[in-house]
Amino acid sequence: MALEAKNLTVAFEGNTILKNVNVSFSPGKRTAIIGPNGAGKSTLLKALSSLNRKYEGQVLLDGEDVREMGRKKLSQRLAILPQGAQAPADVTVKQLVDFGRFPYRSWLRASDPKADREAVEWAIERTQLNAFVDRPVIRLSGGERQRAWIAMALAQKPEILLLDEPTTYLDIGHQLEVMNIVEDLNREYGITIIMVLHDINHALQYADEIVVIKDHGVFAQGTPKEILTVDMLGNVFGVRADVFVNSKGISVLSPVSLVK
Repeated sequence: MALEAKNLTVAFEGNTILKNVNVSFSPGKRTAIIGPNGAGKSTLLKALSSLNRKYEGQVLLDGEDVREMGRKKLSQRLAILPQGAQAPADVTVKQLVDFGRFPYRSWLRASDPKADREAVEWAIERTQLNAFVDRPVIRLSGGERQRAWIAMALAQKPEILLLDEPTTYLDIGHQLEVMNIVEDLNREYGITIIMVLHDINHALQYADEIVVIKDHGVFAQGTPKEILTVDMLGNVFGVRADVFVNSKGISVLSPVSLVK
């Protein structure tokens, strides 16, 4: 299943955020979207997910314009975890995850209780939240809370999962915990992952493809090895970096100074 943007232009209050963006995402792959603050990464994700439909151009899912798809139909195929998601104070983990079944319910048609239950249990299991099902989401740690939101998205049983900075505000251990879950979901279930990341080294380790956003458009796209180089960091982020190889044989970029 292919998700792509064609001649996508997004503007807010007269300010152009993205201009004539053409980008496609490979099915079954993990793609990281990176770029400077304010480049339009989150704006792109919101347009791809149809959270924002106020744009020029097209977003296509298997060749069909997402603005012509019903939101419930789209939500059965694509899920997004935006930044700063919040739940009511009394909502438990299980209740939150169950909200992910909303696209399969309607006033006119009863949902399938067995399918709902199995989807919720599967999502909770995959995000390692079995011990927290009855706990209010507000009482979870940052890492546990992020896993609960991912579980809600997974309960939709999506073919594509979009994540907007999923490791923001998490400590190093919880960052790796979340990224490992994302990797497992892709490898075990073939879920296409499109994620906005700030950590360059997470993009190096956990992405199959990289999309770099700069100056209102796609600056570069390719594999991590092709894209995430010392020259790219200088051109896009204005920093000089050293390169190391970690114990997994993956090159790691360590910014050391600003480009003057």
